[in-house]
Amino acid sequence: MNLAVGLAGELSTDVLQRFDIVGFDPRGVGLSAPVKCMSTAQEDQLLSLDTDVRTTAGLRAAKQLFAGFAASCNAKYGATIGHYDTVDTARDMDRIRVALGDATMSYLGFSYGTELGAVYAHLFPKRIRVAALDGAVDPKLDDVVSQSSAQVAGFEQAFDQFAANCVTRDPCRELGDPRQAVYAIRDQAATSPIRSSDAQDPRRATASLVLLGVLQALYSRDLWPTLGTALLAARRGDAKGLLALADDYADRDESGQYSNFLDVYFTVTCNDLAADPDDATIQAMGRAWATQYPMFGLWQAAGLTQCSGWQKQRTPIPPETAASSAPILVVGNLHDPATPYTGAVNLTKELGRASLLSWNGEGHTSYLEGSTCVDRAVNAYLINKTLPTPNTTCPAR
Repeated sequence: MNLAVGLAGELSTDVLQRFDIVGFDPRGVGLSAPVKCMSTAQEDQLLSLDTDVRTTAGLRAAKQLFAGFAASCNAKYGATIGHYDTVDTARDMDRIRVALGDATMSYLGFSYGTELGAVYAHLFPKRIRVAALDGAVDPKLDDVVSQSSAQVAGFEQAFDQFAANCVTRDPCRELGDPRQAVYAIRDQAATSPIRSSDAQDPRRATASLVLLGVLQALYSRDLWPTLGTALLAARRGDAKGLLALADDYADRDESGQYSNFLDVYFTVTCNDLAADPDDATIQAMGRAWATQYPMFGLWQAAGLTQCSGWQKQRTPIPPETAASSAPILVVGNLHDPATPYTGAVNLTKELGRASLLSWNGEGHTSYLEGSTCVDRAVNAYLINKTLPTPNTTCPAR
C-alpha cells in the first residue's frame, strides 16, 4: 500500500492521467493480517548473529535461532501460517481485480513484485493487459542455495562498483582500499563490537550488523556517500552510521521496534520453497562462499538455515510460464545486486511472451531511478502497450 502512495508522487503526469493507482498489502503485510512472530529481543539476536556454519557449533547456533522463529510462528498462528505464500497472494490479486470490476489488469511490480506478477500471469494469463516487471526474481533459481549464491555474488560486485567510485572522491578516498577497510572493521567488530556515538542507543555493532549496514547501502547509488562516511566513522570507533543503515534494512524505528518486514520475508520464503538444504550442503556452501565471496559469503551462508523447523505445508512457485498472455515487459538492471540481471533474462525466456528492457545502471531496479530512457519506455508500454525495440539497453544516467 505504501508503494502505491509513493508512486503517486513519482509517476509521470501521462501515467497518472491514464490510470488510477491501486495498491494492496499482500498477505501478512501492513493491514492484511500482519504476521509478527519475533519479539524485539529475538530480532536483535537474529540481526546480530555472528556464526560460522562451517563448524558444528556455528551451524547449530544458526539453526537453533531460526528454529526459534519457526516455533514462535507455529505457536501463534498454527496451520494458518502455511497460507502466507506467493501463489495464494497472486490469487488474492485476481479477487481485487474482480472487486474493481476490471476485465484485465495493468500491473507494475518491483523486486518480489515481479514474482507476484509472473505467478499471476501464469495463473491468469488472459487477465493481463500489461505487466511491467522491474528487478526480476530469477525463476531458474528455485531453491535457497542457488538464490542466495546469485544474490551474494551480486552484492560482491556491487561493492566493487562502490569501491571504484569511493577512491575517486572525498572524503571516501580516506578509507584507502575500501574492501580492506570493511574487512578490518568487520574483524574488529567480531572480537569487540563497536559502540555508537548515539547516547540513546546502547547497542554495539557486531560483524553481522556491520555487513548488514554495508549491504543496505549497495541497494542504491544514492547511499554510497552515506556508506563512505559511515565506514570512516566506524574506523574511528563510532558505529552510528552503520547501525542506521542496518536499521533501514531491518525497518527498525528510533524506539528500537521493528516492523514485521523480516517476519513476512522468512514466512513467505519458507512457504514458497519445496525443500530445505541439508546440513552437509550448508556447510559446503559456507566453505565455498568464504573464498568465492570474501565479504558477504560466510555471513550469508548462515541464512541457508532460515527455514529450520519450518512447517511442512508448502506451496512452491509454479513454472512462471504465460505464453498465452498479452506481451509482458521485463526490466533488468545490468548491475542490480539484489536481483541480478540474469534473473531478468531468464524470466523473459520463461514467460514465453515477454520483452526485455535493460539498463546499464547501479542499485536495485531501474524504473523511476533516474534514467529518462527507461522511464519513457516503461511509460509507453503501460499507457499504449508499446514494447521497446528488441535488445534495447538504456545508458547509464
